[in-house]
Amino acid sequence: MIDLRLLREDPDRVRASQRARGEDVALVDALLSADERRRSSGVRFDELRAEQKQLGKRIPKASPEEKAELLKRAEQLKADVKAAEADRDAADATTQELLLKLGNLVHPDVPVGGEEDFVTLETHGTIRDFAAEGFEPKDHVELGRILGAIDVERGAKVSGSRFYFLTGIGALLELALVNAALAQATAAGFTPMLTPALVRPQSMAGTGFLGQAAQDVYHLDKDDLYLVGTSEVPLAAYHMDEIIDADRLPLRYAGFSPCFRREAGSHGKDTRGIFRVHQFDKVEMFSFVTPEESQEEHRRLLEWEKQWLTSLELPFRVIDVASGDLGASAARKYDCEAWIPTQGRYRELTSTSDCTEFQSRRLQIRVREGKQVRPLATLNGTLCAVPRTIVAILENHQQADGSVRVPEVLRPYLGGREVLEPVAS
Repeated sequence: MIDLRLLREDPDRVRASQRARGEDVALVDALLSADERRRSSGVRFDELRAEQKQLGKRIPKASPEEKAELLKRAEQLKADVKAAEADRDAADATTQELLLKLGNLVHPDVPVGGEEDFVTLETHGTIRDFAAEGFEPKDHVELGRILGAIDVERGAKVSGSRFYFLTGIGALLELALVNAALAQATAAGFTPMLTPALVRPQSMAGTGFLGQAAQDVYHLDKDDLYLVGTSEVPLAAYHMDEIIDADRLPLRYAGFSPCFRREAGSHGKDTRGIFRVHQFDKVEMFSFVTPEESQEEHRRLLEWEKQWLTSLELPFRVIDVASGDLGASAARKYDCEAWIPTQGRYRELTSTSDCTEFQSRRLQIRVREGKQVRPLATLNGTLCAVPRTIVAILENHQQADGSVRVPEVLRPYLGGREVLEPVAS
């Protein structure tokens, strides 16, 4: 959530952010009104409570003639205090409810617009010319069949659409990717973490995933637990309700977890293969830093993602995501999109978001600097979303006979294999 003081001092900035997101600008005025009611009702309660305390001190010392009148006033004050407290609590609840609906303030340099209004910041690598090499590239589903690596038919039979099996070398390729990604993250100073896949509502809400993203979340009604769509959620909530000493920052974690997404609203999109699925594994970077350091940390996370994709020898581009395509918690987001040959376009493989103080305020995570205690900043960055990375590797490194060249960075984790060979059908 944002700072209410900032809302009161610069409501036009908040309105502009809402407008850039394509969200309801009227929410700002409703929140301002609710906050005014909260503050005025709080003052009224404090005044009545102070009078009640003073009256309580006067009654024992009052003369018999005064006492009767003071007791009568005390009874009235008791009712007034109770009513004022109810008004204050109701106004506070309304304010908090509206505040939780408000997205993070969009960074002023973010391009304004929808999904297609991103700005390309840089491109890396060379896109292969398969025609010049004399063959038509196969898609990852066909390559997965040839290699004995991916089985989407049995995945659908067992669990339904958008589920899959990784088999044989496919399973080994996932483990190689995870180990290589964690090795890079550990070398960069991240603490590796295996995180819970189920979290309580306050953890999910605190990270901003029960607002606009709620339709994409799996909920277990009987237990009131949520399946995470990213280990960002448990990593963010790891320090919930804590005060962290400034000399411990930055805190950097690399979480590995299964991820679950309903993919609501994606009917008809990426129905073939394993690019968009309901369950997948992912290595996620997460940072806690001071607010002043968040933009620089954001650039560092992006550099680590670029390092990873470069090590996989993939052609990719970096985009500055437009305001209307940001998640509620992100002030700014960069995506790294790899080239997918059979689709003839770039597709998102990694992303990194600067969430500033938005999540830490909701999760009550603060930093202590001397005598000052204040919210800190949180940032996240996908290092390796396994299925999408497998798609990019298979399609970009395929050879004419259906084999796939293994990027050097993965070879130590695949027993030294340089090529994934077709299996006998």
